[in-house]
Amino acid sequence: MDTSVLSLGFLQTGREAVIKDFNGGRNFHQRLLDLGLVRGIKVRVIKNDMTGPLIISIGEGRLAIGRGMALKIIVKEVNGSCL
Repeated sequence: MDTSVLSLGFLQTGREAVIKDFNGGRNFHQRLLDLGLVRGIKVRVIKNDMTGPLIISIGEGRLAIGRGMALKIIVKEVNGSCL
């Protein structure tokens, strides 16, 4: 198993990753699509205290997402990424 694949909720502050998959139903997928979170997009974690919501950046924008949602988003960490 590739160790760089993990849940977005476990990605540390300053790290970048590419969204690979989602663990959720149709409504969850639609919600992510509405937020602009799609497979293949690069995200950067701006704040992750490992409790509560995360703040992520996508391109020029920032989003706050709940921890439960973040735990259902599977990402692959980009090597050498750190602020």
